[in-house]
Amino acid sequence: MAALNKLTAVRIRTAPSGRHGDGGGLYLDKTADGGKWLYRYTFSGKRRDMGLGSMSAVTLAQARQQRDRWAAVLASGRDPIAERAREREANATRDDPSLADLVDTVFGALKHTLKGQGEAGRWMSPLRVHVLPALGRRPVSSLRTADFVRVLQPIWRSKPSTAEKAFSRLRLCYRKGKRLGHPIDPDTLDAARELMGDLHISPEHIAATRWQDAPALFQRLSGDTSGLMCLRLLLLTAVRGDAARGAHFSEISGAVWTVPKERVKGQLKAASDFRVPLSTQAVAIIDEARRLSNDPEGGLLFPGDRGTAISQNALLKAIDKIGEPGRPHGFRTTFRTWVQDTLDGSHDLAAETALGHVIGSKVRRAYARSDMLDQRAVLMQRWADYVTGEAA
Repeated sequence: MAALNKLTAVRIRTAPSGRHGDGGGLYLDKTADGGKWLYRYTFSGKRRDMGLGSMSAVTLAQARQQRDRWAAVLASGRDPIAERAREREANATRDDPSLADLVDTVFGALKHTLKGQGEAGRWMSPLRVHVLPALGRRPVSSLRTADFVRVLQPIWRSKPSTAEKAFSRLRLCYRKGKRLGHPIDPDTLDAARELMGDLHISPEHIAATRWQDAPALFQRLSGDTSGLMCLRLLLLTAVRGDAARGAHFSEISGAVWTVPKERVKGQLKAASDFRVPLSTQAVAIIDEARRLSNDPEGGLLFPGDRGTAISQNALLKAIDKIGEPGRPHGFRTTFRTWVQDTLDGSHDLAAETALGHVIGSKVRRAYARSDMLDQRAVLMQRWADYVTGEAA
């Protein structure tokens, strides 16, 4: 230990300008107006000097701690200067992440609340396609309003719905990043939106079959392929496509089909299982699917070619093949318009509930908790009778 810790606080104050050794490679380079600490070592046959900070900012005890730390790094076979650079880079990445890293962090924190871990809803798609290719590698602190205008302006008018999703998700990432302590100013994004002007999003109505043509369409959908049977069930039940495409026999109990919340529209944390009353005609389709299935107890009602759930594209191909311009999702409009045109207003609440729509305020829903299953069963049987021609 004789060779170590040669300096003292008094000696540091009274020492003349020049280099003074403390031992173990620690030196103080003193000048007339201050000084700085230095760790000298040899790595791969080359002598290297590593700055440890100024004398005014780093005490003698702190300088010795740094010397001992970097000496241990050197003893392990690593270059202290290279190791410190690596650590600083890692810390800089944590404190000032790239936009892509920030988006990944935020998405990772919220994807458990999204259907299919966010993949079904394609939460990341607007950012991956339109924002991250140009800005993803940039540190968030370096991004300015002009950068966001540059990537969003091309789609602000041509693809307003996509632009709105991209902007809202960027703003969410910025707000959460700010709370994490990153050098982020959310006003940067708000200023970009002001510069680009208001979004004009015109509702795009999905093509729907006229209710008067529903019986003829049902006949044209005859056949025992997964696509045609799924389309017939969609027409009779007015459920969303995701619910029917992923249906399992285990979800069916008698004349009630319980769609699990994972396939119900909305955020996963706010969704709940949805009971669907089945008409006799819908039950007949399910029985036919069970007869054709290799797993009639718990398997898929409508498997695709690879044994997984039939895809949305497969349904579109099936309906295009028969020349029907109406879309599968439009069947819901077909049903709802039939209720409006042929039944009195007393059926509206049951019809909206059948479509899985949220009705009334949060307070009202807290008290009115019925899913109107019995009323919907009567309504859906009446609809099925019309569609299949049995009402005549």
